[in-house]
Amino acid sequence: MIDRRIKFRHIQCFVEIARERSLKAAAARLCLTQPAISKTLKELEEILGTRLMHRSRSGVHMTKQGDLFVHFAQMSLASLQQGLDGLEHQASAGQERLSIGLWPSVAAWFMPAVAVEFAGLAPDAVLSIIDGPHRFLIDGLRHGDLDLVIGQLGQPDTLQNISFTQLYHERVTCVVRPEHPALATPDVSQLENWRVVYPPKGAAIYPLVERMMIGFGIGHLRNRIEAVSADFGLAYTLQTDAIWITSRGVVGHHIAEGRLIELPFDTTITQGPVGLMTPPDQTASPLLQVFKIAVQNVLGRNLHHMEHP
Repeated sequence: MIDRRIKFRHIQCFVEIARERSLKAAAARLCLTQPAISKTLKELEEILGTRLMHRSRSGVHMTKQGDLFVHFAQMSLASLQQGLDGLEHQASAGQERLSIGLWPSVAAWFMPAVAVEFAGLAPDAVLSIIDGPHRFLIDGLRHGDLDLVIGQLGQPDTLQNISFTQLYHERVTCVVRPEHPALATPDVSQLENWRVVYPPKGAAIYPLVERMMIGFGIGHLRNRIEAVSADFGLAYTLQTDAIWITSRGVVGHHIAEGRLIELPFDTTITQGPVGLMTPPDQTASPLLQVFKIAVQNVLGRNLHHMEHP
């Protein structure tokens, strides 16, 4: 949680001082007095509880803590500027924008068809799609950065004050490359014999996979790589003898095309709902309502396929 005492002026002054390596020069660029900018830097250091810079007659020198913090401070200012530029561009273009957060399996399996449907219903709108870990998306929803999140239910503590509307069910699967040695005599015990690409703790499917492993009678897999990146999982699985444990939606089209082979393990225990997540007090904009219509249209045409991808 970011300390609410940290203000924009603190970050702006700190970054400018770090850039100029001089309180005097930074103050001049920001049209402030030197005592004012020095006071602002001192306030920031007191809030953070650490020294960010050493001041001397020769100028300003960063501490190790300052070198670490300035990197992220610069990124935050750059991101804010991008957001302001985006708002300015949107206003000048007269286009409406909708920001949708996606769980990775939805991005790969369901969203392309929805995007096509939405474009037909709202051809002048800009659809901004962001995928990422569950908590990242929910935080974006709470802070107003996202209008809607589509994904699987995560841990209950992450969903406080979030409304969930179910769309379809999805399960976890275990996949390998074609010609993988495990395909000769597939058995769940083989998970302990090969390197496994495994969801990390922050992933929404992590508790489901842990439950599945208990059902298989398998303890902690030491020979594993924890990753949420679908691109990494696919590339690594195709290039090695790894077994990839992931959501069925992430790899469904690769299985259909024969690029990956699904191991015949019973993963029914991992089946869970995928749905729309919104703040409970949100009043859906007309554009968001159109997007929901696009979702329902695609779902209506592919319900059986979505339930059993």
